[in-house]
Parts: sequence; C-alpha cells; structure tokens
Amino acid sequence: MKDNKFDITENPFFTRGCCEMPKAGHPGENYQAGCAKLNAFNWLEDIEQPDSAKVVDVVEVRFKNSKKDFFKVPSDLKLHDGDIVAVEASPGHDLGIVTLYGESARLQMKVKGQEINPDLMKKIYRRARTSDIEKWILAVECEEKTKKETRKIVKDLNLDMKINDVEYQGDNTKAVFYYTASERVDFRELIKVLADMFRIRIEMKQIGARQEAARLGGIGSCGRELCCSTWRTNFSSVSTNSARLQQLSLNPTKLAGQCGKLKCCLNFENDFYKEAMNEFPSPSIRLKTKKGTAVYQKADVFNKLVWYSYLGDNSSMMAIPLDKVLDILRKNKDGKLPEKLEDFAQTQEAQIEYKNGEDELDMWKLDDSF
Repeated sequence: MKDNKFDITENPFFTRGCCEMPKAGHPGENYQAGCAKLNAFNWLEDIEQPDSAKVVDVVEVRFKNSKKDFFKVPSDLKLHDGDIVAVEASPGHDLGIVTLYGESARLQMKVKGQEINPDLMKKIYRRARTSDIEKWILAVECEEKTKKETRKIVKDLNLDMKINDVEYQGDNTKAVFYYTASERVDFRELIKVLADMFRIRIEMKQIGARQEAARLGGIGSCGRELCCSTWRTNFSSVSTNSARLQQLSLNPTKLAGQCGKLKCCLNFENDFYKEAMNEFPSPSIRLKTKKGTAVYQKADVFNKLVWYSYLGDNSSMMAIPLDKVLDILRKNKDGKLPEKLEDFAQTQEAQIEYKNGEDELDMWKLDDSF
C-alpha cells in the first residue's frame, strides 16, 4: 500500500533478521541483528585474539524465527556476521545468515551444552551465490501462501490440528510444516495432498504451545516482546506453587501467557522469594495474645510485613512488621502473652472475601506445567 507519506511493503525476510529483501549483489547489507528474534550479541567482535589462540572453525547460523544451528566452516572460507551461506541439509542445501563466528560461536555452543565434533557437525558449503539467493527469495515468498492453503486443506480433511508456520528450505525442494495438536493426528492423507499440490518434499513437525508463541512472537502483558521469542531458549516447568509463593492472585486470565500456559516469568523471581520466605514464620503458626489467638493471612516480602487476624474475626487484618512477629513468637515460646496485636500493628485494613468473582481459582486451568 502506498501513499504520499508511507511506502509500506511486505518483507517475508523479516523473520530471518533482514530489514529488507536480500540483494544478490550485496547479500550482507540488509541484515541487522536487532531485527532478529533470539538475537545473539557478538561481544568478542572488537577484541583481538592472541596469536596462540586456537582457530575455531564453527559458526552459528540463523534461519526462520527462532531456528538456529551450528555448522563447521571449511578452512579456506572466512565468514562474518551477516554473511548469507549455503549449508548442508537433508536433502539438498539450505540458506541461512551467520550470527556468530569464532570464539563467540564456541562459547554459545558451550552455553547450549553442545560439543564441537567436526565429524558429526553439518558443514557450510559456500557463501550464497546470486542464483542461490534468487531461488531462496522465490521459496520464502511462497511460505505465507502455502500456510493459508494448508489451513484450508486441514479444515476440509477435518483434522484436529493447527498449522502455525511453514518454512521452505533454501533450495526450494523441501518445506517444514509446524503444527500444534492436543492429540495424535493421522496426517498421511494431508501429506499426499500437499506433495501433489506444491511439488516439494513435506516434513511435519509438532510443537508445543510455548514453542508456538516463541515462533510467532507478540507483546506480553508487561508491554515488552515475549521473552520466548527474544532471548529465552529453554523452557522450565512452571506451576501454581510459584504464584502462591509470590502472593499473587490465582487468576487464570492474569497468570496465563499468550500460549495459554502459565507465564514463564513466574519463575524469574521464584528463587528470591524462596530465600526471603525463610525469614518468615510458617503460615500454620498462630500468634497468641491475651485478647485472642491470631492466624496468618498473607505476607509482604519486600516491606517485611505479615498480616494477621483474630481467630473467628474475619472483618479486619493487621499488618505487623516481621521483627515484631518474631518477637511475639519468642514470648509465646516462653509462655508470655502480649496484651493485643493492635499494639504492634503498623496498618489495619478490612479483609475482602472473593466469592464467585474474578479472583476465584480454576485449578484445572492453571495447574498445568509445561
């Protein structure tokens, strides 16, 4: 769509880190690391390696969205960030963009738990030729159309699956179809239809809801891009225990991410809360006073406050500093009873009971770790 102010054109290579369509004559000029998902910053780029350092003939190559892999470089080929290269694939070859090379690539492999084994690693064939890039452009431009057509075919075949993404191989001989499904799907008929329609080799790859969000990307409730599509590469188990520990409202709509699962960020501060809560008394311990026995309600880790209310009186809660709570417990242990909790309370507030409201917990929606 064009007008006097804007020239907006679709760029199918944006998911591969290219701010514009690649040019055959200048293939590396359109690559910008900031455009790419799961960007890796080469912090060793401006640091000269000592002469005694061993030459690392490994590079990291990115493909579509979050797909990356490591490849062995021939001894007569020198590569840098942004170079478009033809790499070994099965079958044929694929095209990708170099993101890390040398020592940075080796350290990245170490972080991901991979070892450099030249005999097992796939190889880089060459820098992409003009003919390679032209064929790559034609293949990538087919992806969106193929995805839409495939979704129609899936609907006609009544298959219980969702096609999330399609990635064509650089030589235009193979396409990988990423899908999500709640149960096992018999897609043999689908593969036959797709092979006859598009005349390419078909590979179906099932991914989870979290991987789907990572590939497609989006904006989280915090206002930033999703962590899984920008920097997070490993997915650890998330459960409602993390929300309970952090005193969060167990509301499905607030705790679930765009993938429909519990937000990964619930685990980010979980270790801090575990360590901090060691200073707090157990919720099962009660405070005894001459006025009555008080039961635990909630805690504020940052302000070090603990809310208590008298047993049988749910009308109000009292916020008591942690040091005073521990002092009362020591007195109770010695058989001494303070007059009343109000003497120690910092603030007092009404206790609200949620009944059939938005804060009521649906356990079946939330208690589903990855």
